[in-house]
Amino acid sequence: MNASVSRPISFHELDRLDAAARAALLARAESDLTPFLERVKPIVEAVRAEGDAAILRFARDIDRVDLPPGGIAATKADFDRAFTRVDRAVIEAIEYAVENIRRFHEEQKPESMWMKEIRPGAFAGDRWLPIPSVACYVPRGKGAFPSVVMMTTVPAVVAGVPEICIVTPPGPGGDFDDATLVAARIAGVDTVYRVGGAVAVAAVAYGTDSVRRCAKIVGPGSPWVVAAKRLLAGVLDTGIPAGPSESIVLADDTADGALVALDLLIEAEHGPDSSAYLVTASRRVAEEAIAALPGHWARMGAQRVEYSSTVLCGPRGGVILAPDMEAACAFTNDYAPEHLLIHAEEPFQWVGKIHHAGEILLGRHTPITLGNFVLGPNAVLPTSGWARTFSPLSVFDYMKRTGIGYVTSVGYPELARHARVLAAYEGFEAHANAVSEVRDALIAKGSRP
Repeated sequence: MNASVSRPISFHELDRLDAAARAALLARAESDLTPFLERVKPIVEAVRAEGDAAILRFARDIDRVDLPPGGIAATKADFDRAFTRVDRAVIEAIEYAVENIRRFHEEQKPESMWMKEIRPGAFAGDRWLPIPSVACYVPRGKGAFPSVVMMTTVPAVVAGVPEICIVTPPGPGGDFDDATLVAARIAGVDTVYRVGGAVAVAAVAYGTDSVRRCAKIVGPGSPWVVAAKRLLAGVLDTGIPAGPSESIVLADDTADGALVALDLLIEAEHGPDSSAYLVTASRRVAEEAIAALPGHWARMGAQRVEYSSTVLCGPRGGVILAPDMEAACAFTNDYAPEHLLIHAEEPFQWVGKIHHAGEILLGRHTPITLGNFVLGPNAVLPTSGWARTFSPLSVFDYMKRTGIGYVTSVGYPELARHARVLAAYEGFEAHANAVSEVRDALIAKGSRP
């Protein structure tokens, strides 16, 4: 095994686990936010009360940088300078990814209004409008993530949100990440604030002299960000739960264990708070994957090896051997992973058995890397098992839906008769009167020949 990884890969045989041990495998880093909630509360209150002064103070105390007063937002010069610093190949990759993400979300966008005839003369439908404003949170602590910029801002632009901003922690020396600014401009966003963590969530929730108040915040983040979102859920829409990265690679006995191991490392390298499992019914695949990991680690830098080995050798990652593929799929559904990659010669045979996953990627040519960067579907996905009830970030998250109804004189009598019965049963007299002969008389009186 790679000299930098001295611990064994966590290995679990599913049919030998009791209920408590199985439940432990389902836990995530932010399963218990209690300690974070207590520490986030004074940060949120300080930003609410002091605004920019609190942002500057926390930048010094937390990020160890001195931001100049009035220097929280990126300037045009910052954007222009970023384009001179970022390699042309990276800019072209961002342009390519933005175009694919835009195409996907334009296809996803609903028509602005639709109506169908529900009964003769009675029409009902929906009207879609963009929300007024959104803040897109882009993490920075464990790297720079222009991909998150693209995934959060492009659907907002497609939806037509009039006010879009990015909040992202300042880097060393307080600088903006250049690729983040490049991605923002290519996506069509020119408001970027260097403020991160719980401070950023509070800033966009309440607004400050420098930071625009927003109606919603989207994007993944640390437990600090998740805790701040939970505290401020009554102040702004906090979007889908998007915490530390997690994945399951589900493999049947047709999979190549070395290839499976390559993909197992993708989400594990995000950070020590990530979660990543290989779930398989094949002992051969499990053993091949474990044997292949040192060779894959040998091609990675020390930090990413440390992150991914902490995950795969710890309590929130490793290899799970199921007695059969039915049990493997059942565990996957219980886990409800953010990312699910199915390794099989015929991956579609397993899709119907998966009910809970943020995304499902199929086959050896669809690694999570493609989904994270360039494929098109959104890679901001529900974590911590919330894939049971939440969907990936989409154009719908930046729009609001209003019901529309229209009833003609032809359709009214039948609807009114049934509505009057239900209103009377529930004891609502004004409801009943509004569809009674009183209305008929008033309409007749006001009608014109």
